[in-house]
Amino acid sequence: MDIQEESSSTVGPLTTSLRNMSSSSSAFFSANQSPFFSPRSSSCQLSESLQPDAPSDRINLDVAASSTNSGIPEPKSLMNVGFTFSEVDASPAGRNAGDLQNLDRISSSVGISSCTVSGHFHPYDDSYSGPKDKRSKKARNKRISATPGSRSLSSYRLKSCDVYIGLHGRKPPLIRFANWLRVELEIQGISCFVSDRAGYRNSCKLSIAEKAMDVASFGIVIITRKSFKNPYTIEELQFFSSKKNLVPIYFDLSPADCLVRDIIEKRGELWEKHGGELWLLYGGLEQEWKDAVHGLSRVEERKLEAQDGNWRDCILRAVTLLAMKLGRRSAAEHLTKWREKVKEEELPFTRNENFIGRKKELSQLEFMLFGDVTGDSRQDYIDLKARPKRRNLTICRSKSNVLEERHVGNGSREEKTPVLWKESEKEIEMQSIDFSRRHYRSRLKRGGKYTRRKKGMRILYGKGIACISGDSGIGKTELILEFAYRFHQKYKMVLWIGGESRYIRQNYLNIRSFLEVDASVENSLEKTMIKGFEEQEEAAVSGIRKELIRNIPYLVIIDNLASEKDWWDHKLVMDLLPRFGGETHVIISTCLPRVMNLEPLKLSYLSGVEAMSLMLGSGKEYPVAEVDALRTIEEKLGRLTLGLAIVSGILSELPITPSRLLDTINRMPLKDMSWSGKKAHSFRQNTFLLQLLEVCFSIFDRADGARSLATRMVLVSGWFAPCAISVSLLALAAQKIPEKQKGTCFWRRLLQSLTCGFTSSHTKKSELEAYSLLLRFNIARSSTKQGHIHFNEMIKLYARKREVNGSAQAMVQAVINQGSISESIEHLWAACFLVFAFGHNPAVVELEVSELLYLVKKVVLPLAIHTFITYSRCTAALELLHLCTNALEAADQALVTPVDKWFDKSLCWRSIQTNAQLNPCLWQELALCRATVLETRGKLMLRGAQFDTGDDLIRKAVFIRTSICGEDHPDTISARETLSKLTRLIANVQIRASA
Repeated sequence: MDIQEESSSTVGPLTTSLRNMSSSSSAFFSANQSPFFSPRSSSCQLSESLQPDAPSDRINLDVAASSTNSGIPEPKSLMNVGFTFSEVDASPAGRNAGDLQNLDRISSSVGISSCTVSGHFHPYDDSYSGPKDKRSKKARNKRISATPGSRSLSSYRLKSCDVYIGLHGRKPPLIRFANWLRVELEIQGISCFVSDRAGYRNSCKLSIAEKAMDVASFGIVIITRKSFKNPYTIEELQFFSSKKNLVPIYFDLSPADCLVRDIIEKRGELWEKHGGELWLLYGGLEQEWKDAVHGLSRVEERKLEAQDGNWRDCILRAVTLLAMKLGRRSAAEHLTKWREKVKEEELPFTRNENFIGRKKELSQLEFMLFGDVTGDSRQDYIDLKARPKRRNLTICRSKSNVLEERHVGNGSREEKTPVLWKESEKEIEMQSIDFSRRHYRSRLKRGGKYTRRKKGMRILYGKGIACISGDSGIGKTELILEFAYRFHQKYKMVLWIGGESRYIRQNYLNIRSFLEVDASVENSLEKTMIKGFEEQEEAAVSGIRKELIRNIPYLVIIDNLASEKDWWDHKLVMDLLPRFGGETHVIISTCLPRVMNLEPLKLSYLSGVEAMSLMLGSGKEYPVAEVDALRTIEEKLGRLTLGLAIVSGILSELPITPSRLLDTINRMPLKDMSWSGKKAHSFRQNTFLLQLLEVCFSIFDRADGARSLATRMVLVSGWFAPCAISVSLLALAAQKIPEKQKGTCFWRRLLQSLTCGFTSSHTKKSELEAYSLLLRFNIARSSTKQGHIHFNEMIKLYARKREVNGSAQAMVQAVINQGSISESIEHLWAACFLVFAFGHNPAVVELEVSELLYLVKKVVLPLAIHTFITYSRCTAALELLHLCTNALEAADQALVTPVDKWFDKSLCWRSIQTNAQLNPCLWQELALCRATVLETRGKLMLRGAQFDTGDDLIRKAVFIRTSICGEDHPDTISARETLSKLTRLIANVQIRASA
């Protein structure tokens, strides 16, 4: 085999990863990176001396030189083929080789301490086969020392290795698991060496792998059904068992399955195919093989099982166990705290125990993300995966834009074989797995003339991206939620991001706490240079995106994507996402017909049987006439899952028949409402759903009196942000909606003020009753966040269009009184959207001057500063302060305009001309508040190098405070000091510019 063929077929990814470890870890190199690593190249390019017989004097390795490299390249997946260094940096300083100070700063922010080089090596060649694994016992047990590369072993300085990970196999799930395990260990400062020695084709690589085994503190052996046929796995079991540092991980196996007698005698369904006298396959000794397998039973406390539904738990248990064994107690405690946080806050909704149907869609999602289907879902694809084998079947569009099949090669062999969907430049190809690798290069050559993709043909399978499209209320969120609960163990974490265009950037940056990424402005500021606002925002997004492109599998869900562009800066939302084809998977749900030219999975309605099962719920039996009424309701609702669920709630909670419910809905009057926009399309075509909601409101009012708390909670919910709402905050807003009876308003307020101490418990009870009522009727759904509730966007849209007087004002007042940045930052933004005229949207709520001042002090200033500093959302924070300044100036202008009161003509009021003269304290407070906002804007402008604008704003603040408070007031002095600092900074910038 020539060198080129060997490097492309037998060698997996060759990467280095500089990470800070504890003092107990020292640098080491893997089998394939050590001989070919050149410390002179900052980009870690390969040496040309790839041949095994290359002169040893050409191989030069200097660990000290390597340790000075500030780049932190992230290893690629083990499935990649060829000698390649990853160009993905794990820190913003990855490309600044030599900026040690910058590296130290960034490393300390993620809790990394010292430098270690870690590598992994795994071969995947198409020519690999079982018989080639045979090795003579003499050659296998002999430690090779006189090899061409043995002279360079002394330069590796392979003195210590925390964990050796041995595996055998080429299946993508196994490689995905091993990659994830390795990266998790390295994050905690545990150096790793990953190896599948069965695929090594030269003695130098075997020697280095054996050296890593010798110096490893612990040995992880991933055991699969085929591991017992592999001589190297048996040797690893023997070696680490003898050292009593073996940590076996049973992959799709259990310890009870690994009994010597069952394997040899082929007992059970598992070993009927894979069992037998396996030592004969590679020429080993029977007793050695038995001793190695028996050794697994003697490992008691370190047995780990990686079944299909517990990958995450298994890996985190393994990392915690090894961290404790290696004395990294702080790392183990940190990981335990992180697991507890994720367990409580990972998914926004509780699991729907009554989820019905969608088996095919769930299987399609799994196939689109993983490229394969496992478990019970295989039955849904048995027709696809069991077709007769055809050497190359291509599904494409002909010139007439009609789907057709083309056959290449002879397909004479009729045999069932798994197929794999793959993406090409023009076509979506379905090939047998063994054939696709063989023709990969030829397809690349043919793809040159098909550089322009035809619109609508880009369906990706196995690329880690899936888009689900469907009407509002059809069940997209329910489908994604069920998928997340079923497959969450295959990901380190599920990251749920709301897709509403005004909130998607904030929701995206919220996941920084789970990823442990610092997106704040302080972390992105340099001492020698002040970045612009756009650069700071990009740096914050880039930090999260870089974490997502590592070899750690995350599931990113963007639910209810409203637009492909961000509302704030009109940038593409897809710029937030990692590259496709990596370990991180992305699911997007939307009402848009297409996202990023991806062909979506169009969600259809439930079948008749499934819809009937959803409406019946508790399993009631009805006569034929009532069943026909249910089918009529189903048709009139347009088969929307939301409406069917509400019908189910009514039938289960009330003693009412379907026919009577149908008659009640038909007779329910509907208010005249003007519908506009894309979201209103579903309502315009489905007035029956609106009548159903009105029936629910009438039920609530009859149970709790006119304008019940439950009804008002629904009506006011439309003005909150599209996320979970605190029940207490929602109830407070609902109680602030003005009553219809204006005549008794004063007496009711007086009575409430007198009995407020006695009614607090009753109010709390009514909140819980209303909360329970909304959940039982499926109007809302519970959140995993304690004491929070979530409403469907269709219900919130109807609540806004119903235009209840004072509902928006009540929401703003409730947020001012009870909202907090830590608990409800999205709802604070929603209140600001109602008060200030963002973009082309007019202000919905008008506040009194006193209320506006309270809003600015309690909400606007803290929200703007927190958004700017913590999330680096500079544009949004500055726009909020700018609109706030305009509102304060408009209020000031209203105060200083001449009054037009009934008492103007009275002689005693002749000297008073303006409202500011009527209430001078209020006017002064308003002016000082405006000065505070101006000063805050000026200080934030300095962080974006907007010196001239900042100088102008601070001068205005100084003038206002000097006029009202005087020059000696502490606030005036503080503003003058800020102005002096700014003046000196501007002078320094001008001097540097001239120099």
